[in-house]
Amino acid sequence: MMKQEGYQQHISGRFNAELEALRNHMLEMGGKVEQQLKRALEALVNMDSGEAELIVTGDSEVNQMEMAIDDECSSILARRQPTASDLRLVVAIIKVNTDLERIGDEAAKVAKQALRLAGEGASPSNFVEVRHIGNRVAVMLREALDAFARLDVDMALKVMQGDSQVDREYGSAMRSLVTFMMEDPRDIGVILNEMWALRSLERIGDHACNISEHVVYLVRGLDVRHGHLDELVNQSGDGGSG
Repeated sequence: MMKQEGYQQHISGRFNAELEALRNHMLEMGGKVEQQLKRALEALVNMDSGEAELIVTGDSEVNQMEMAIDDECSSILARRQPTASDLRLVVAIIKVNTDLERIGDEAAKVAKQALRLAGEGASPSNFVEVRHIGNRVAVMLREALDAFARLDVDMALKVMQGDSQVDREYGSAMRSLVTFMMEDPRDIGVILNEMWALRSLERIGDHACNISEHVVYLVRGLDVRHGHLDELVNQSGDGGSG
């Protein structure tokens, strides 16, 4: 009987190590896409074509990380058949992995707009909207990943609540850019490129919100993708992240 208990503890210890390695690989990928986003924003506002080229090329590394994490998740599901909180962790990582890969794609799209803008010349907007929304969604991504690392539902809720503000600012920014085009049609090409970059940034905010929703699922076992946010906010206010 002692041998059987020791065997079970050994298996459990190895399983825990596999889950921790999987979690760390996902957070490493998160750090990678954070850097891609930061560099893409800098390339855009500086119209740095050389840096933009490196970011576009570097997206393949993010794709490789996504596939490696998918393989890890599939292996754990097949070999370990996890249940309860362990299963929720693997499922949450699968979902976050997809969102991170898509953030990497959107960062590459921002870099592609930087390449186009490098050939167009300066924008009359001075990239004010891009800087502001870019900084905001970068913070959302950082906080969403921190929430996952710390299993912090309160921080996840903060990100989710902030997404509506990004949506409003995105709408305002698009209206402002349309005004620039109306004032001088010669700027239409430049402004259109900037609009596409803003669209990618807005989508990154959506994916950061998705990651936060996966945190809530992981910690609480609650799917908040289609509602229940206000209820959860009230519960959090009454009892903390739990």
